[in-house]
Amino acid sequence: MDARDDQRRERQTVMQQAYREELVERIGRVVPEDGVEEPLPGLHLARASAPTEPLHGVSTPSLCVIAQGSKMVLFGESRYRYDPWHYLLATIELPSIGQVLEASKVQPYLSLRLELPPTVVSSVLLEAGYTSPRKQADARAIAVSLLDKNVLDAAVRLLRLLDAPSEAPVLLPLVTREIVYRLLMGEQGDRLRHLAIMGGYTSDIARAVARIRQNFDQPLHIEDLARELGMSVSGLHHHFKEVTAMSPLQFQKRLRLQEARRLMLNENLDAASVAYRVGYQDASYFNREYRSLFGVPPIRDVQRLRGKTLAFSGQ
Repeated sequence: MDARDDQRRERQTVMQQAYREELVERIGRVVPEDGVEEPLPGLHLARASAPTEPLHGVSTPSLCVIAQGSKMVLFGESRYRYDPWHYLLATIELPSIGQVLEASKVQPYLSLRLELPPTVVSSVLLEAGYTSPRKQADARAIAVSLLDKNVLDAAVRLLRLLDAPSEAPVLLPLVTREIVYRLLMGEQGDRLRHLAIMGGYTSDIARAVARIRQNFDQPLHIEDLARELGMSVSGLHHHFKEVTAMSPLQFQKRLRLQEARRLMLNENLDAASVAYRVGYQDASYFNREYRSLFGVPPIRDVQRLRGKTLAFSGQ
């Protein structure tokens, strides 16, 4: 029995290595130069031939798998590093910071990110017969786990659809649903169920996140938001930080400053104009907040970023 078990584990190891090599080959073929491509709806493939600086972006509900290299994602005060043996799962749209750690021209960073629409997660959840988490789950919106053979196998079959364009429209939704199911059955299943199920405070926090995102340039009145959600102010603060790793005000500030950066880069607006546009009444205070987050004043930051790619921000 032990010998057979050893042989089976050895075959699985060889197969998983072959899958990783196939991921490297297929992603490298689709993305021959540094950047990001979306060859199928919701499937994003990335390449970087050198480590990057920390880049600000927004995480979206997604599965992130690295074929080669490694990456760090900063979420609030927490850091999450992942590589070809680990996957990252994000379940709520939130500001985050991403940095490619290992990459070279010979062995570039290669990754895939598959969007996981909440409607699909909820549909698979109900179809599988789950109405509540099996145990108290970690409520964090981002976490890293070991990449098991079932998710890896599904990721490979997902990329194989790129060679079958006539089949992709039919099979892409099916493989996506399979991946969601595998995640629900895996290490992060309870957390994914916990956050997907309508009911409980996590759905309230999702509503709070959506409300703040929609009105990020308006004054944030915590008492009014808590009352709207039927929560106490202390309860809102506690649960919001448990899910997002930030307080509501920190979350709003991050959104404002990231939008300000985008406007200066893409619309050539000056710092003072941008400050008022994203909700700051004091331009000097905006400059201090901006420097605190990005490390340099707005003008220097924009000058530094012009000509650089932001393709690897977020996840």
